[in-house]
Amino acid sequence: MNVYLVGVVVYLLVMVLVGVYFGKKSINDNEDFMAAGRSLPLWVVSGTLLATFVGSGTVVGGASFIYQYGPFAAIFNLSGGIVGTIILYFLAGKIRTGEAYTVPEMIEKRFGTTARLVSSIIILLAFIGITAYQFTGGAYVLQITTGLPIGIGSIIIGVLVIFLTVSGGLFSVAYTDAISAILIVAGFLLGLPFVLHSVDGFSGLSLSLPSNTKSWNGGLSIPQLLGFFLPLFLLVLGDQNMYQRFGAAKNPTVARRSTIGFFIGSCFVISLTIIIATSAIVMFPEIAPDTAVLNMAINGLPLAIGLIVLCAAVAFIITTATSYLLSASGNIIYDLLKRFSNKDISDKKLLKYNRATVVAVGVLAYILGMYFPTVLELQMYSYTMYGAALTPAILATVTWKKATTAGIMSSMIVGAIGTIFWEVVLNKPFDWNSVLFALPLSVLTLIVVSLLTNKEGVAKSNQDSFVIND
Repeated sequence: MNVYLVGVVVYLLVMVLVGVYFGKKSINDNEDFMAAGRSLPLWVVSGTLLATFVGSGTVVGGASFIYQYGPFAAIFNLSGGIVGTIILYFLAGKIRTGEAYTVPEMIEKRFGTTARLVSSIIILLAFIGITAYQFTGGAYVLQITTGLPIGIGSIIIGVLVIFLTVSGGLFSVAYTDAISAILIVAGFLLGLPFVLHSVDGFSGLSLSLPSNTKSWNGGLSIPQLLGFFLPLFLLVLGDQNMYQRFGAAKNPTVARRSTIGFFIGSCFVISLTIIIATSAIVMFPEIAPDTAVLNMAINGLPLAIGLIVLCAAVAFIITTATSYLLSASGNIIYDLLKRFSNKDISDKKLLKYNRATVVAVGVLAYILGMYFPTVLELQMYSYTMYGAALTPAILATVTWKKATTAGIMSSMIVGAIGTIFWEVVLNKPFDWNSVLFALPLSVLTLIVVSLLTNKEGVAKSNQDSFVIND
């Protein structure tokens, strides 16, 4: 049997055992399932932030971008998350103090029930898409190691992700994330000397690169570059997964300090991914761009090192998928079912419903993944749906006292409709990503409508609960 396949299967079995362990030991109620008992230590919070950020979007979608447009354009593109992390440092402690399960719950504290409902729907549209491209990214690994078709591979990965999420909730997700974060940093660092040796170092790599990948912009226009930078920046800045990790930290200090570990880890992983995927341009000029890092692991590194890199890549894909699947399920249970139910639902029933919802959302993610032809395309759509429609509203919730319910509502709706209109109806004119159209509309709508409807200058008293500059 293929050695790489055996290694990946063994590693995934370890992840399953970790999930089962935490499911039996730590899950007593729905707060344990969704917020890990608000007890996670610093190293775990830092690791789970990194693993949530660096999934298929980096090792598959990001590698595809690097392979097509070169390392310099990739630095600008992938740095969006790093810039967002710096800003998160100043928000993390306040977010932990709020102790909300979901972003819509946080928004409702200032802007009411309808705002919570609209934000929940938008999050679901984005997070199901993000989960979907993790399934596809994992399927690429199975295709390379076994020859399985992408559709069947997506099903296998989807079943595994659903099982891990159902078994242990955020306890399972957070600890497997942290382990995976350590593994991928170690694997990439161990592989780096072998990769550079194969291309005769940085100087040899520079000489061997095709001319179209040597320019600072990779042949893309400035609007196109911004169209790749902004979705990742906005997603990290307003990502519900990040906020939930802060909420699961032991205390506000741990939440704030975890962003430092997240920042350092992100810089390491992104830099190493750029070097490895750039080397793949020279070593494997005919491969599919989505498989640059995966092909390097299998065909460009010694067996032991390549196996570590491959397992690490798979681990990040799996753990990112479990994070977004759990988060989307939480939106359905807390922001829709529990919030709008006329009956009191016991915590035991909530836990049962939450697990059933994970399965349903996982199936929807698989279906959506079959609609988009590439990981990079689905990635940009999902990031923009969240970033343009929700991030302005989230930042206004925690930083801007003059924001109003009307401004928040109209901003979210305009951002979501703008994304769909640009992607589906107009089919991406000028080959620009939809964020360039949807984000300005969303921000402008938020500011103008809030100023026009803010008659008292400050929102009602209970609206200040999340504002940082109290």
